[in-house]
Amino acid sequence: MLRGLYTAAAGMITEQRRHDTATQNIVNMNTTGYKQVNSVNRSFPEMLITLTGGDANLPTKRLGKLNSGVFAEESLSMNVQGALMETKRTSDFAISSNLSVNDPQTNQPIRFDASGKFVRADGTVTYQPQAYFTVRDAQGNTRYTRDGHLDVNGTGQLLSSTGSQVLDSNGQPVVLTGSVEQFKVDEQGRLVNAVTGVPTGVTLGISIIDQPNQLVRQGDGNFSLNEDNGATARTMNATDIVQIHQGYLEGSNVDASQATVDMNAAFRAYEANQKVVQFYDRSLEKAVNEVGRV
Repeated sequence: MLRGLYTAAAGMITEQRRHDTATQNIVNMNTTGYKQVNSVNRSFPEMLITLTGGDANLPTKRLGKLNSGVFAEESLSMNVQGALMETKRTSDFAISSNLSVNDPQTNQPIRFDASGKFVRADGTVTYQPQAYFTVRDAQGNTRYTRDGHLDVNGTGQLLSSTGSQVLDSNGQPVVLTGSVEQFKVDEQGRLVNAVTGVPTGVTLGISIIDQPNQLVRQGDGNFSLNEDNGATARTMNATDIVQIHQGYLEGSNVDASQATVDMNAAFRAYEANQKVVQFYDRSLEKAVNEVGRV
């Protein structure tokens, strides 16, 4: 009886986390550059139930397998392109990219699915590389973000919406020497004079993350590399299919309909597990207060 109670309780905890993930997606539907998170659930290992005891000469009888519950294993980000929204603001930027990876078996470009991954027949998963703005926070840590809502402080430094320094292709903070009205960036991320069209020699630091699934969320739309798993970042080069759009922002890639369905499904599953827990509670109450008096 207690085993079933533990299984139902594990289901409640899992569905609560799944509900929290769906709620997080809905809340951030209008957050610039937000990437949808999907909760991945997994069952505990099955246990083989056998009949023991009795005559020692008899073979042990197998009763079958028992599933011991489910748990929320991890939350995976969908690092795919969001819709671009025009703002006509000089210091707003959006990244659009379509980076390809060749299949080592066929030497042909891999066709990624809508979630930005490709699964081979042997189960090996390849993720589509993604491009990010490179910033440096107040603690000096390098972070990566798709939030291109930038500002310029009194000293001409280009800052992210969270106050982090925006870095150039050499890893140095971007500092503007002219007025904001003359601040112009071409599709390759190069800063040019809006009047003369002459490049200033400064290029926005756009980092290519070959394994975006290895990024770790740090809050406020910032990510860090999980170096323990071998994640690396490189600077964008001329062959990368990446474009910078000035006067645009990238919206979130949250599927509102799917997020609502997931939230309601998690709520109903939580209720079902709750009913099971209540049933076991009433059964235990009868066993203690009524059966025990007989």
